[in-house]
This record gives sequence, structure tokens and C-alpha cells, in this order.
Amino acid sequence: MASFTDEALHTKPVTFMGAPYTLDLAGAKAAVLGLPFDCGIHPFRIGSRQGPQAIREQSILVRPYNSELADFNPVERLGLVDRGNVRLTPGRIVDAFERIEAACRLIHDAGTIPVTMGGDGSVSLPQMRAAARRHPGMVALHIDSHTDSYGWQDPERYNAATQFTHAAAEQCVLASRSYHIGIRGTTFTPGVFRQTKSLGYNIVSMRELMARGFDHVLAEVKEAMAGRPVYLCWDMDSFDPSCAPGVASPSWGGLSAREGIELMRRIGELGLDIVAIDVNTVSPPHDVGGMTAFLAAHLMYEGLVVLCRQLGIAQPQPA
Repeated sequence: MASFTDEALHTKPVTFMGAPYTLDLAGAKAAVLGLPFDCGIHPFRIGSRQGPQAIREQSILVRPYNSELADFNPVERLGLVDRGNVRLTPGRIVDAFERIEAACRLIHDAGTIPVTMGGDGSVSLPQMRAAARRHPGMVALHIDSHTDSYGWQDPERYNAATQFTHAAAEQCVLASRSYHIGIRGTTFTPGVFRQTKSLGYNIVSMRELMARGFDHVLAEVKEAMAGRPVYLCWDMDSFDPSCAPGVASPSWGGLSAREGIELMRRIGELGLDIVAIDVNTVSPPHDVGGMTAFLAAHLMYEGLVVLCRQLGIAQPQPA
């Protein structure tokens, strides 16, 4: 009988881009965290709780080197670790929020940047609560088709459309210097822009973004956010359903995959102080061939490259 090493006989847990699974943050400049949660109150598209595992599985397809733009391995440069998923129960909203906030605070308190995978958009609120404790004066750069700054009616105080309403009310972010970019499409309620602006937020609709162009809009963003900690929140329904069908609230007329990736790269050129990256709303039951999860995994890779540039560790190794 052939002899095998213990390593040869066992597979390792699936992690994001093969980063080591560990809770130890020593030496880690960034840490991946899965947030397998949705509120469970969407009338017909529940499934974002399955997003983190799908993104990890598709991240196997993301190669670590970009010969043209980033000829280095960001996983290695950042000492990236994958801390697995927060242990929670979808539908138990308040308990889940407390657990998510506590898990994110551990990462921030270690001086490490969390790179998270949702989960529906509601998970951004406990993350912003955690980040704001460590980074006062924080602003939000929110790429989405919805502002998620709607009003609320009890008992549905918390849902995936009110996280930025709460963030402004709780002063987790400075709304007057925060931006919702890529907003478009239909809603169930009137007055959404009016409600969002009443909280102090800035809105750049998808039509305005395309008319003005990335450079013009991002120059405004840079001026507003320079010198402040930035919470970068990216909802995958900012992409058009033709390239990201597996989301909770799809809306036609969104970013192409190329445009979204380029937008992330341009954000990385602004010199902002990004203290958290939050990619959410992948819903595997509504996906087609894992394409939304794959795109989310690639977007997270681009986010890791941005962090390398921000931290000054993006230069290729000498030949």
C-alpha cells in the first residue's frame, strides 16, 4: 500500500484566493470576513446569506498577478488572512448586527483592514458602527443602484434599504461628505432622493456619472473625502444584471463589468484613506453559472490591489 503524508490526504478549507484560514491577525494588513446574512424579509429574493461561500468558491478563478497593472501578489503583500464567517442566524437581525459589529471591531482594533463579503446590504450598518469607533470623522463611498437611505416604519426598523439612514442618524459617517454613486432605477416609494439628501448625503446618479465621466465625479469625491477615513461600500447590484444577475434587487442600466472594475481602479488612484472594503448582495440562488460571485471575487481582488497601493507595498519585486 502506498504511503501518504497527512497533507496529501486532506484538503484545506476553501478560503478567499487561498489565503490562510486563521483568527490570528498578527502581521495581517487586511483580513477577509464573511457575513452570511440577509434579513429574510425580501418578498421574493432571499439568498444573500449564501454569498460568502459562493464568492470564496469562485475566487479560485482569480489569479494573483496582473502583468499590466499589478505584477505582484496582493494576498502575500498584505499578509491577507481569511477569518471565515461570523457565526449568526439569518433573520435574527439585532443579534446578527451585534455579532457582526463585534467581529469587525476585533479586526479594526488589531490595526487590520477588514475586507468583507455579504450578505445583503443591511450588514453595512454594524460594520460602519465598528469602523466609526476606530475611525472618527469617517465618510462613506457607496457604489450602488439604491441609496439605502430610505425612511423606515417600525417594526421593520432594520432592513436592507435603511442602513445609511441609521449610519447618518447615529453619526457613524459624516453624511455631508459621503457619496452614493450609480443610483438608478425604480423604487417602491416616492421621494427617495429627497429623503437621502435630507440626511445630508450627496447623490451621483448613474446618468450623471456617465454624463460627467469618472474623472470629473471622482475629482469631486477626492476633494470631499481627502484626509478622512473612508468606508468603501460596494453593492453588486451597481452592476447591470447582464453581468451580475445574482443580486437581491437587480436594476437594468448598471455598470458593465469593465466599467465597474475600472471605477474601482480609479478610486484607488485618489489617495484616499480606505479603512474598510464591504462587497455585498451576491445572491447565489439567483445567479447564473456563478458569474456574479466570480465578478464579486474579482472586485475584491481589485480592492486588495488598491489597499497595497494605499499602504505603499505595490511595487513589483526587482528581477
